[in-house]
Amino acid sequence: MAQRLALETATFWRDPALHNLELLRATYVTHVYAPHMHEGFAIGVIERGVERFSYRRAIHDAPAGAVVLINPGEPHTGAAALPEGWTYRMLYPAAETLRQIASAVTGRPRDVPFFAEPVITDPALALSLLRLHATLEAQPTPVERESQLLMTLGHLIVRHADSHPHLAHLRPAPEAVRRVREYLAEHYAEAVTLRELASLADLSPFHLLRVFSATAGLPPHAYLTQVRVSRAKGLLVAGMPLAQVAALTGFTDQSHFTRHFKRIVGVPPGHYARAAS
Repeated sequence: MAQRLALETATFWRDPALHNLELLRATYVTHVYAPHMHEGFAIGVIERGVERFSYRRAIHDAPAGAVVLINPGEPHTGAAALPEGWTYRMLYPAAETLRQIASAVTGRPRDVPFFAEPVITDPALALSLLRLHATLEAQPTPVERESQLLMTLGHLIVRHADSHPHLAHLRPAPEAVRRVREYLAEHYAEAVTLRELASLADLSPFHLLRVFSATAGLPPHAYLTQVRVSRAKGLLVAGMPLAQVAALTGFTDQSHFTRHFKRIVGVPPGHYARAAS
């Protein structure tokens, strides 16, 4: 029993930049949730094992790869269905957050969405949710966190809400995209937010994400990273130390800078600097 208990781990945190969104990453073996409910949604993905829970007068098993989705105010439990337990990542967004996203997705006012199925098999959505959770845990730029949350939950609503909402027609906005690109080029070292960019473009955050991606080929946060790496290359060629380059181009630290630089350039910044000297 002691060995099985040692396998249990749980990390819980809130993201103040996302209206104190609550997040959980856990492995449970002997832990059993008492019947309880949440004021908002409980949305997550089973990474390993199987979770068994009661919900809406039925017993459900959620295996690895499944999306678990509990609506607000619905009593449910939770326990391991197998001796090895289960590992999962969960987000607990407020009901109002999903109502706002549903309205943004459709381009008109919507009620809080309802999801009829508590266990969903959708590999693409599961992967998106896992990436979102890992991104939020890594605490990247505000614009990336906001963008990932908005797009992932919008994807969830379009694919699985019982009202079957459809994406609003994408209206081209070349002037708005131009303003945002110019702003990012000038303010690349700052902690830019998606709401700030949307206000500049006079568009909703969700519409800006869609139209910017369609026009520029990248979402705003990825475009911002491109700009930062481009500016960093010039500073590296000039002989500036890596830590200083990271700070001046808006990266949180040198490891964050190195990771993104290599993803885009193909080699670490130190290698690039030596080759350019």
